[in-house]
Amino acid sequence: MIPRRALTAVFAAAAALLMLAPPASAHTELESSSPAEGATLSEAPTQVQLTFGEPVTLPPDALKITGRDGTAWPVGTPAVAGNVVTVPVTPAGPAQAYTLTWQAVAKDGDNVTGTVHFTLTAAASTTAATQAAITEPAPSSQAPVTVDTGSLPGWIWVLVAVIGLLAVIVVGVRFLRGGPKE
Repeated sequence: MIPRRALTAVFAAAAALLMLAPPASAHTELESSSPAEGATLSEAPTQVQLTFGEPVTLPPDALKITGRDGTAWPVGTPAVAGNVVTVPVTPAGPAQAYTLTWQAVAKDGDNVTGTVHFTLTAAASTTAATQAAITEPAPSSQAPVTVDTGSLPGWIWVLVAVIGLLAVIVVGVRFLRGGPKE
């Protein structure tokens, strides 16, 4: 009888640990961008906007735009407001396919990267470049970078669950062997 009760207690404790464990958090994903993936534009954008599934932070040089011929656009200082990143850019180069490469740090601390491809049907104009230089925000007017310190990384929860499960197994084995001898 004791082994059956001990085994039942072990399974009940293991089930409780599994039910109480928080769900695994997935990395944030890019939900939308301007310009959009695969867009064909007749006029070069003067800013890029990326919207993520959760707040992000940015490492240095987090965004680059390069043309198929290697032309690189000058990129301004990013402004981060929660899950939206806005970056002024100075378009430069001929009509061609361009790739926007981005990097962000997710809420759980992991690095996330991606690309957005778009095509310009006309060469970047000097008017657009001048407008981008004028609209770049001054460092003092930028939104603060969001840092979330309230959540623990997922690996800590896994470690806690494994330690708890090991403790339940040790207690169960002791009960199966007849308990501690005194």
